[in-house]
Amino acid sequence: MVTMTETGYAKLRTHGRYTQFAYNDMVITFMHGKDHIKYLAVKEWDEGYLVVECLGRIKGEYEEYIDLSYILENLYMDPEESLRDIKGVVIENA
Repeated sequence: MVTMTETGYAKLRTHGRYTQFAYNDMVITFMHGKDHIKYLAVKEWDEGYLVVECLGRIKGEYEEYIDLSYILENLYMDPEESLRDIKGVVIENA
């Protein structure tokens, strides 16, 4: 099991109506759907593309896809440079 303090792992968490993705000093905050309650598990991490298991009010458990490369490009950040050292992603407060 990977712990939050282990080097090279980013954190994904639900914060009210927002999702926060944090790695070192970078924190990206974006909205998720109204049905979303929390993230349950990271199923896949592929250089900026996440497949996560979620819990929703109406849907119950469902799979969600997050493209961090797209989000970073829209923030005028270089996705390759920003994400290159991340080995994986863990859920915080799951």
